[in-house]
Amino acid sequence: MSRQARADTAPEMALRRLLHGRGKRYRVSWPVPGLRRRTIDIAFTRYRVAVNVHGCFWHGCPEHGTWPVANAAWWKQKIDQNKVRDAQTRRHLEDLGWTVLEVWEHEPPDVALGRVLEALSRGP
Repeated sequence: MSRQARADTAPEMALRRLLHGRGKRYRVSWPVPGLRRRTIDIAFTRYRVAVNVHGCFWHGCPEHGTWPVANAAWWKQKIDQNKVRDAQTRRHLEDLGWTVLEVWEHEPPDVALGRVLEALSRGP
């Protein structure tokens, strides 16, 4: 598991390429204000739009999440903690006035692009 990418995953890079192609500029792995050791995958700081690209396994996707058989109790606790952390981060950012979008790895990049562009169109 130590070889699993934490950043620059294929779904994240696909979305970033589409955004860059549309002339959108963003920050990568931007620190969450007020929360140590937490980052926003793609941050539009001027617009206060945070985009987090979640892997189906690591974040417990309700559609595609799977549970390992080996060491199942440990993995369930780990993934449940990830979900709690994601919810806390989302609430914190929303309390600060940010719009938070969560993109799942199974979501087509062009669909995710549409959601991000819609959020950005609401202006700063």
